[in-house]
Amino acid sequence: MSSEPIERRVSYIGDCLRACRCGICGKEYFEIRDYCGDCGRKSLGKMRNITLFYDKGKLELCTLINEPTNKFRKLGSYIYGIVSFHNGKIKIPGRITDQILKKDEIVDFSKLEGREVIPRFRRRYSVGPSEVIPTISLAFTLADEYYPYQEYKIIAPSKEYKLPGIVGYGVYTSRFRIKENRIERAVPFIDEDSITAAVEAGKFALIHSAIDSASIGKVYVGSESNPYSVKPIASKVAQVLRLGEEVEDMQAVDAVDTEFACKAASSMFKDAASLVNYPESGIQYAMVIGADNSQAAPRGCPGGELDAFVGFGGAAYIFGKADVIAEIEGWYSVTSDTPDFWRRDGQPFPLHGGRFTGDPAYFKHVKKATTKLMEKFNLKPEDIDYFVTHQPNPSFPVKVARQLGFKEDQYSISLQVNKFGNTYSGCSLIGLAAVLDVAQSDNRILVTSYGSGAGSDSYLLRTTNQIVEKRKRQKINIKSQTENPFIEFVDYTTYRRLKLGM
Repeated sequence: MSSEPIERRVSYIGDCLRACRCGICGKEYFEIRDYCGDCGRKSLGKMRNITLFYDKGKLELCTLINEPTNKFRKLGSYIYGIVSFHNGKIKIPGRITDQILKKDEIVDFSKLEGREVIPRFRRRYSVGPSEVIPTISLAFTLADEYYPYQEYKIIAPSKEYKLPGIVGYGVYTSRFRIKENRIERAVPFIDEDSITAAVEAGKFALIHSAIDSASIGKVYVGSESNPYSVKPIASKVAQVLRLGEEVEDMQAVDAVDTEFACKAASSMFKDAASLVNYPESGIQYAMVIGADNSQAAPRGCPGGELDAFVGFGGAAYIFGKADVIAEIEGWYSVTSDTPDFWRRDGQPFPLHGGRFTGDPAYFKHVKKATTKLMEKFNLKPEDIDYFVTHQPNPSFPVKVARQLGFKEDQYSISLQVNKFGNTYSGCSLIGLAAVLDVAQSDNRILVTSYGSGAGSDSYLLRTTNQIVEKRKRQKINIKSQTENPFIEFVDYTTYRRLKLGM
């Protein structure tokens, strides 16, 4: 790997915290080695690669960086320390992230040292607009706060289902929020973006599904806030989560980005389900992720009215036919060239078509896709247990649900825009996760996404008896992220600074 660019070499090791262990004496190293320093030549061929990304460590000691160098200046003051894994076998340096420190703030290190921490995938430091964004998982959050530790344990499937469906899911968003006019919105930390949210959501989905990441044969990542105009998010997700079998320093997985405004990810549900339902594809499981750091111009600028609703976060879904928690019974899609919301190439913020974002855009497409799917299966609103749709603001999803004949107890659980904001590609997926968090066996769920430009995909799901059992694996769900005592609220100036990122 010595001939590869430095950023590639660093990311390959650091993004998923690759380490190695001697197969003879068990000594561990935080670098890829061909032989053990203790066992010498006899350990050749017996060194085993391991990952620390799903483990928890301990913060041994730390210090405060008050005046960061240029590349880290956007972080402000931050805490840096030594983290140990596996009872001290490996000790590595890392930054404690998700801490907003005030200038000249006195930090009590005795309250931090000795505490358990969890690796987080984040940006390393700031770079220029023409450089590759540096990432790493040598950033840690306190394990007993907003992000509790969840063990990633692989469990052999017990049942094959006739129809393909969801076998696991995960939702990720920041613990930082802004609250205005009774609406809370998730705000990324300075080192977060749509890529970091996609990775973390995928991590939670793997933990919930309990499948081996190597069995993922396809991954779609939908976003409209990719920090690159040309370079996929999906390739980074595949590498960090180690999706597919490892082939030297590559992953045997098909990874692709998708784009269709806010339905860039949900549109891929049908593709993922079709792939795993087709034996000749050779794909056992497929992952779909929707993640966005939803963009809007500052208030007072053209398009600034969108700033009242945009949020941050991502959701990931794994599709297969084994140990399914919700089968996909069918779908229906509609599309038209309706320019209700757009961002021209090279422009930092989107614009919208005013009143045309409602009719003939959002309402027309959501209603048509939903009614056609219900006609296809001869269903009435009362036959559905839960209805989920895209939530660009608090009023649109309620209005369209009522127009379609759904009652409050059918749609209210999915309404998360007041807690997270409009997370664009992750929005309807987060609403679906809120429903799956509470659904029981044999519930029918109808979810209709919407993407500007414009189109809707409507899906009919039926939950299985595995949904309740698998729920025991989730420590991080919608409720834990909306009712968490460690949520930190920021003012508007801090919000805008964090949204711009490193």
